[in-house]
Amino acid sequence: MANQKGGVGKTTTTVNLAAALASHGIRVLVIDLDPQGNASTALGVDHHSGVPSIYEVLLGDRPLDEVIVASTEGPELFCAPATIDLAGAEIELVSLVARENRLHRAIQSMKREVDYVLIDCPPSLGLLTVNALVAARELLIPIQCEYYALEGLGMLLRNVELVQAHLNQDLRLSTILLTMYDSRTRLADQVVHEVKEHFGDRVLATTIPRNVRLAEAPSYGQSALTYDPTSRGSLSYLAAARELAERGFDPNGAGA
Repeated sequence: MANQKGGVGKTTTTVNLAAALASHGIRVLVIDLDPQGNASTALGVDHHSGVPSIYEVLLGDRPLDEVIVASTEGPELFCAPATIDLAGAEIELVSLVARENRLHRAIQSMKREVDYVLIDCPPSLGLLTVNALVAARELLIPIQCEYYALEGLGMLLRNVELVQAHLNQDLRLSTILLTMYDSRTRLADQVVHEVKEHFGDRVLATTIPRNVRLAEAPSYGQSALTYDPTSRGSLSYLAAARELAERGFDPNGAGA
């Protein structure tokens, strides 16, 4: 989940899609790559300084399996937490060998079996986000239904093209999710139309509405689906997760 703009719903999307998939028995690992650790908070995972985290994994001090912990959200949901130490990783990674491949190698050597790995990126285009793009097969970009929604997206897409050309040929922009939709405004409908016109069938049919429950849930260390499963936000993320799962389903039984 990447978008260098802050406040577009990356963490909210990561956490609630993970919770929705896990609620149907799908094993999901959330990797929190944002030094703020908001995804870790929302999943009820401890992430104070000193806790084994994705920071040690990137620097090669621990294997990924050692930092993964179970979320309080359910038995099928796991998290590799981020601590504030991760804020210095951008600088520390610069001098390391294969600095862009650190996360990819950690995931490849992971022994825990999961169906989905969701990576919550920081609001920047630095080495942490590049590590995520190199590790991933698919990119999901949340886009808020507001003015300037597409501003800066060109820079992210150029970075994706560079990663595809030099570091990860398997990466593809597979999914666009429209967030913070307010049906009362004409602007929201204009943004939806513009994004669908530009990205076509990569845009999920489900849009995520502005919803106070989505904002409240993390303060209780929960996803919105646990905090208020009948809220509009929760139901929208359940629908979006169903779309994602159906897109990844192979009717021939070869796996997602």
